[in-house]
Order: sequence, then structure tokens, then C-alpha cells
Amino acid sequence: MFKMVSKFGLAAALSVATCSVFAMPAAAQDMELRIGPDGVRPVIRDRDRDRYGDRDRDRDRGCSPGEARAAARDEGLRRPEVVRVTSRSVTVEGMTRSGPDRITFANRRGCPII
Repeated sequence: MFKMVSKFGLAAALSVATCSVFAMPAAAQDMELRIGPDGVRPVIRDRDRDRYGDRDRDRDRGCSPGEARAAARDEGLRRPEVVRVTSRSVTVEGMTRSGPDRITFANRRGCPII
């Protein structure tokens, strides 16, 4: 009788332990080891903070002149210069293969072309 009760207790303990292992939430982290002049340092990164950053600060920011120049360069404009910035648009002039050209971007995040 004692042998049967001990087997039942062991089986119950194993099943409870197995269920609790599967019910635990995943705890994933990024950890880097940086080697520098001050030795080896562990750096634990927060993915949510890296992904979303200061979202409230970026929401109010529009298309800066540097971003507009970079976007114009990506569109094929050589030597881009910002010639006009308004509350609604950013105008960039530069050269293409066919001569001078102008691109107008909306003054909002991402600098979409108008």
C-alpha cells in the first residue's frame, strides 16, 4: 500500500512540475559582452526601448533639412540644397542628369514626397 501511494505522489509531483514549467512566461533578454579599455562589461538591452524609443518626442518632429537632403539624394538628386521650409513642406533643389530639378517633401515624419 505504501509503495502505491509513493508512486502516486511521485507521479502527481512530476505532473505538477511539468505543468508549471510550461505555464511560465518567456523571459528573453539581449545581453552583450563589450570588451574595452575598462575590461569586459555585460550590457543588457531593453528591446522595447530600442524599438520604440522616445516615440512622443519623434511624433512632433517633422522633416528636418538633413533628412530632406538625404531623401533627395536617395531619389537621385546630386548636390541637394534645401531652398524653402514651411510648416507644410520642405523644398530641395539639386542636379540630375537632365539638369536642375526640384523635389518637395511633406514636413512630417518620414519626409514623404508630395
